[in-house]
Amino acid sequence: MRILLVEDDELISEALVKALTDQHYAIDVATDGQAGCELVEAFAYDLILLDVMLPKLDGISLCRRWRSQGLRSPIILLTSQDSSSKKVMGLDAGADDYVIKPFDLQEMLARIRALLRRGNLTSSPLLEWGNLRLDPSNFAVTYDQQPLRLTPKEYSLLELFLRNRQRIFSCSAILDRIWSFEELPGEETVRSHLKGLRQKLKAAGVPEDPIETVYGIGYHLKPSQEQARKEQVVPNRLSPAQKQQTLLEIAKVWERTKEKLSHRIATIEQATTALRQNQLNDELQFAAEREAHKLAGSLGMYGFVQGSRLAQEIEHFFQSKELVDPNQTLHLSELIVALRQELQQTTAGQTLQVSSPDKRPWLLLVERDRSLAKALVVEAATWKIRAEIATTPTLARERISSDRPDIVLLDLCANTPQENLTLLAELNACTPPVPVLVLVDRDRAIDRVKVARLGGRGFLPKPVTPSQVLEAVTALLQRDRKSATIMVVDDDSQVLTALHSLLDPWGFKLSTLDCPLQFWDNLETVAPDLLILDVGMPQISGIDLCQSVRADMRWSGLPILFLTAHTDADTMQQVFAAGGDDYVSKPIVGPELVTRILNRLERSRLLRNLVETDALTGVANYRKSSQELTQLLDLCDRHQQPLCFAVLNLDNFKQVNEWYGHASGDAVLTRLGELLRRHFQSDDVVGRWGGAEFIVGMYGITRSDGVKRLAEVLKALHQQKFTAFDGTQFQVTLSAAAIQYPQDGINLAALYKAALRQAQAVGSDRGNSPNA
Repeated sequence: MRILLVEDDELISEALVKALTDQHYAIDVATDGQAGCELVEAFAYDLILLDVMLPKLDGISLCRRWRSQGLRSPIILLTSQDSSSKKVMGLDAGADDYVIKPFDLQEMLARIRALLRRGNLTSSPLLEWGNLRLDPSNFAVTYDQQPLRLTPKEYSLLELFLRNRQRIFSCSAILDRIWSFEELPGEETVRSHLKGLRQKLKAAGVPEDPIETVYGIGYHLKPSQEQARKEQVVPNRLSPAQKQQTLLEIAKVWERTKEKLSHRIATIEQATTALRQNQLNDELQFAAEREAHKLAGSLGMYGFVQGSRLAQEIEHFFQSKELVDPNQTLHLSELIVALRQELQQTTAGQTLQVSSPDKRPWLLLVERDRSLAKALVVEAATWKIRAEIATTPTLARERISSDRPDIVLLDLCANTPQENLTLLAELNACTPPVPVLVLVDRDRAIDRVKVARLGGRGFLPKPVTPSQVLEAVTALLQRDRKSATIMVVDDDSQVLTALHSLLDPWGFKLSTLDCPLQFWDNLETVAPDLLILDVGMPQISGIDLCQSVRADMRWSGLPILFLTAHTDADTMQQVFAAGGDDYVSKPIVGPELVTRILNRLERSRLLRNLVETDALTGVANYRKSSQELTQLLDLCDRHQQPLCFAVLNLDNFKQVNEWYGHASGDAVLTRLGELLRRHFQSDDVVGRWGGAEFIVGMYGITRSDGVKRLAEVLKALHQQKFTAFDGTQFQVTLSAAAIQYPQDGINLAALYKAALRQAQAVGSDRGNSPNA
């Protein structure tokens, strides 16, 4: 547990730090109110000890500020003033307790434990996992009533997981919670302490590891066997249509492939018969092992979890070097019979009816300002977006329970109750997360940190216009809906077929390959955004392919995700050592795979944006837009389509910078970038080629139609007013010229020169006419 102490008296702070450290708490110390405020913005604390009389910012004002910002951590005020009025003032400011100096350390520690129990919503001081017990009141850990000796950090790790049973902690999150910022080590230290804790729990007789590794994400507490029986399974928050579509597709695949599964079992039975007759050769043994391996990986995807386990056990049997024990042979036959019986329970072939959903994107507005909400609904209709209003988080949950929105707009103004923050966290916990755009009253760093921690995808400070909101909504939707190309290499054709059924409904473009020898030819052709590799394949393993990809500079940054039925530590170490980014075990769980794919694609997209997007205007830079325009010209040649190419220049932009300042010039460029992104479609190419020069490429559009679209941009820019640093208002003008491919130029360089000549002929503050 992590505690912040804001105290300017060194004698008191040193004594408290020593006592709290001995009690296994991580302590950060601030000696004035401003420093305490900055630490709370940067880190999450389980409890705050706050002196009332502080330099720079007093404790009561600081407490009141934190509560107004939505901080939920327990706060204990420390003061030498024993008057009732001061106590009332402190408690009314939002403090949870009020302690008079000098205080008894043991009493203080008891108050801290009580508040931490209250903050974790548990009435019992004991934290339990099966027969494993941790008592925070005396820092005792026992298993089956036998004491365990843990180091302070091992104790803190165990307490962290027991208090947060549903949360997954990354190494960095663990460092934030149980190490102070002054002693912050590296992530390897966390893994080392986790290893020591696991070894001690195993030595004490704990039958299974309570802490589960979620590869590529972090660690969390497994449900105990007793908890697993009591807990209900929470369904993934997918829309009914998405759920039905996925199940229907899987059912269709099952009908097409169940005969192949039967053939695989026949191969295993053939090997078993040969084994009983002492005629099993290496080739047949390897074939049986391989078919069992494929069954283990694919059966679970069709709902046969027990069948997958049986196949794994059969695979392990054929991996054995000695297969002569009659008892083992009998057990193998029993496993095969059980597997046959499991497959006869065809639960996957149910017929489902799928309704056809509204094709427009659905925006759910969680907004209590009815005037703003109604204006947003009207504006959304002009953007071809379906918008609905929910005035409270409760109404939003009721609406989401029946259908999944494409995006949510959530108002998190300063006096919004905690329930709105809870809704934001719930939407982020959906599979996959629902994109949430957040509105707040003021543009403050603490709000940005809070929104990011809870999973918000976008952030808009009020006041904001409906058009600005819808522009942000559209940008977020385009980012999420842009289809990604995924290449999958797996020698099991049934896994490839099932992956099509799982991933196609999400809009991914899937390219599959069952022969690793053809990998490089296909990689060059497909040019994927993400690569999925099976670990165990004949001739060339997935690990070998991964190493070769990482060694090629053209593909070294490609995200790579591994699939395998093996979950042993050696295999996982090889995967990550080869350069793998993530790891999914077979049988594949659809929502888990999709979430991991989306996470990797999002990280890759962010990295690409850093090198492909102009930071000031939000449009493509010269390199990216040139590549896209070249691709469009090739497309025009193949399909005999026109392309309108336009060059746009801000008139006298150098004077704008000189007269009104560079900050005003940047504001002009930013606004023009917004206008261009709004007026041109996602299929068009918009780029900034230098200073005040922009280009636009419109595929399938003639010059006359392109000129009309440019006229709309010029008209919109004429309506914009800008304010300089001294309050002076000014406007800018734009010159534009449009030409057509291939009539006015046979390549990009020729088109650019022709457009410049046209722009010089037209003059400033205008565009060429459709008939020019």
